[in-house]
Amino acid sequence: MTVTREPGIAVPFADTPVPGDRPGFRRILVPIRSPDHAVGPLAVAARVCGVVNVTVRLVHVRIYDRPLRGSGRFYPQARSEAAAIPDEALPIAWAYGLAATTAVIEARRRDVAAAIARQASVWRADMIVMTRRPGLAISRLVLGSVPDQVMREANCPVLAVPPPGGTLRAATS
Repeated sequence: MTVTREPGIAVPFADTPVPGDRPGFRRILVPIRSPDHAVGPLAVAARVCGVVNVTVRLVHVRIYDRPLRGSGRFYPQARSEAAAIPDEALPIAWAYGLAATTAVIEARRRDVAAAIARQASVWRADMIVMTRRPGLAISRLVLGSVPDQVMREANCPVLAVPPPGGTLRAATS
């Protein structure tokens, strides 16, 4: 088990070789909302996997809504604005020594988690590292959260990290 320098983060099997005698996590998907939200997940990804031959894909979800029946889509964010978000986060990945690519995917507001899980599957990600925003437990219970939904839908491990300066409390039974 690899224990990172981040408090409370332990990742099993990060150092365990897979066929071909290489580390288990080689492709990490990092969904981001803004460049500031990329700092925490990229720091954890760099620490978990080291910097040797790991590829990170920074993914931004461009959300759309259907305002009326039969009408097209309403995007609160222009295509160029959406494309700029992962591009602005690239230097952060490079600062950690990570090889990174970017992608922008589109999804309805209620299907963001499914779109992230689908992108991870299509890209054959070994792991998803994403920011979990702090919030009230009752809100997450009633409304749900994107990281919780991604954890249920993804075919690979999902590591949710606190935002920069934020803390997450461990669940108690």
